[in-house]
Amino acid sequence: MPPQSPPPTNASKLYFFYGHRKPSQNRPTVRGGLFSNRQTLNPSKKHHQFDKKSPDFDFRKWDPDSAQSLSIPPTRTPPEKFFSVAQTLSPIARYIVDTFRKHKNCWCPAVIEDLNKLRRVTPKLVAEVLKVNSDPRISSKFFHWAGKQKGYRHDFSSYNALAYCLNRTNQFRAADQVPELMNMQGKPPTEKQFEILIRMHSDANRGLRVYYVYEKMKKFGVKPRVFLYNRIMDALMKTGHLDLAMLVYDDFRGDELVEESVTFMILAKGLCKGGQIDQVLELLSRMREKLCKPDVFAYTAMVRVLVAEGNLDGCLKVWEEMKKDRVEPDAMAYKTLVLGLCKGKQVEKGYGLFKEMKQKGCLIDRAIYGSLIEAFVADGKVGSACDLLKDLVDSGYRADLAVYNSLIEGFCNLNQVDKASKLFQVTVQEGLESEFVTVNPILVSYAELKRMDDFCNLLLQMQNLGFHIFDNLSRFFLFVVTKDEKLTMPLEVFEYLKVRGYCSVPIYNILMEALHKIREVDKALSLFHELKDSKFEPDSSTYSHAITCFSEIGDIQEACTCYSKIKEMSSVPSVSAYYSLVKGLCKIGGIDPAIMLIRDSLANVTSGPMEFKYTLTIIHVCKSNDAERVIEVLNEMIQQGCPPDDIIYSAIIYGMCKHGTLEEARKVLSNMRERKLLTESDLVIYDDKLVDHMKEKTADLVLSGLKFFGLEKKLKAKGCKFLPT
Repeated sequence: MPPQSPPPTNASKLYFFYGHRKPSQNRPTVRGGLFSNRQTLNPSKKHHQFDKKSPDFDFRKWDPDSAQSLSIPPTRTPPEKFFSVAQTLSPIARYIVDTFRKHKNCWCPAVIEDLNKLRRVTPKLVAEVLKVNSDPRISSKFFHWAGKQKGYRHDFSSYNALAYCLNRTNQFRAADQVPELMNMQGKPPTEKQFEILIRMHSDANRGLRVYYVYEKMKKFGVKPRVFLYNRIMDALMKTGHLDLAMLVYDDFRGDELVEESVTFMILAKGLCKGGQIDQVLELLSRMREKLCKPDVFAYTAMVRVLVAEGNLDGCLKVWEEMKKDRVEPDAMAYKTLVLGLCKGKQVEKGYGLFKEMKQKGCLIDRAIYGSLIEAFVADGKVGSACDLLKDLVDSGYRADLAVYNSLIEGFCNLNQVDKASKLFQVTVQEGLESEFVTVNPILVSYAELKRMDDFCNLLLQMQNLGFHIFDNLSRFFLFVVTKDEKLTMPLEVFEYLKVRGYCSVPIYNILMEALHKIREVDKALSLFHELKDSKFEPDSSTYSHAITCFSEIGDIQEACTCYSKIKEMSSVPSVSAYYSLVKGLCKIGGIDPAIMLIRDSLANVTSGPMEFKYTLTIIHVCKSNDAERVIEVLNEMIQQGCPPDDIIYSAIIYGMCKHGTLEEARKVLSNMRERKLLTESDLVIYDDKLVDHMKEKTADLVLSGLKFFGLEKKLKAKGCKFLPT
């Protein structure tokens, strides 16, 4: 064949077949072969921040709390995402993906027309497109279209790509049907296809789907290898399906496969997690017979699982089994068991292992010291904890703040506050940044012993160390009001600190709430009036506590005044304040403002009381003027553990007066009386409220009619005295 003549030198346009052309945004430069060695231009901005060479990062200058570190990295625009994906595709795959993008991932005749322009479609091309496409619908359509092309036949790579595509878009149930699709199209699935599905479900912790795929393998007559059996059992064990994992293991043994060390460890850890220690010991004996005895790493892994489950008896059994095998535990094995025993309040056994480590010369981690010290303090053995602290320092370690916090709390619990104070001074000398947890036990001990001068001196030292005094005092009072039920000590400390200027609005709020809880409403209100007369300004929490107190003593007028103050601050009352005020209004017959408050509460708070939610339901049901439907709602309330109260009965009165009749309302009240959910006296009271509220509504309607027809002025001119001025 004669050689082709080179292109004419005066050609106005060079085609990529003869050489490279000038690159543009949509036409990549091709060098070498027809579709190889492709280079493209970046269609995005040339001076984009991603294109700049990033300077060397210096960890010493890194601030994790800076605005730059906390800022969200800029997201790429859809064209930039498409371009980054297209860089890795061949030209024909890029053409297909660009066709999908151009038609907004919609399978339509225009897409089919563009695809029909392709001369030939290969399985490799189909797999390449499916790997980057994120729309399962159009991917499935394209896969089906490719299978109908002349001379085309899907291979394993295209089927695998389809499974990956479906799973990537959370269509894992459809991905599980790929083996059936392969079988229908004359391509029976192999172990590799099932392995892909099992791996996808394992990574997503879908244990039952793993077992479903395994059962499907058996239907297709595909036997897993040891590796895949291990993968299946591991996924089932991790997701808590121990019984299914043991069924798979029975199939494993039925196939006469030989266990590996990984197989035994997967089963052992799963059985340890399920607390079946006897089966674990049987498995270990089988492991010794068929393979080898477990090493220290295997035993440590089992102990770690048992510690995480809190099964300390199982831990000790496995530990004894390790000693029978004459396996020497290493430092990690000791640490795992000691930490578990200390956490499980078996500090003496943990300390015995600690002494065993010392005798063997093992490296003892500081975490072991800290765990033993905290466990001894919790057990009331502060002296032993101090001995361990001395041993810790002699071993070359530096005690951290958690160790000192534990010892300080232990000394304070034994009423040895002076020793605790000395330890606090040690933390200051060593440059440890103390926290509120460090000084709170000392403050509480000083307050209980009435050593208020030492209390104030400690506050001054805390202020010099950079503590936020008022914030920490608020936390202190929050702690002591839960500790002292009668609030004698907190109130004495408050009176002492108030004289010295250590006082704030949050402290008042904490004490008011605590006094209200113990039914000392008068004292809580005296604190409220004292706060109003002081230089401090009450906040919304203060007024919320005042609302609950005023509502409890029946002073609804003052409670409403506090509610108005909160609204003037553009704040929202607490849920308990809303509930108390609504209940108080319902008791005195203020049904309309109570319903208004209920609507306001549900519009402003995240989760309102159950009574408020059922109130609106009852009002809505009253529109049907059917007592039976209202009784059904009340039955549902009772089943939910929310018996009817003043608010619910007021809702019935409001709803029936506005949308229904007196007869239907009385049917509901009579039903409650027959079921002994309402006393006879309460029935009479609610009936009077019902009549009075109906009169109010009727009067409002009459007045509205007079105003509408312009008769109000005429009646007033004739001397009518019944109309409001």
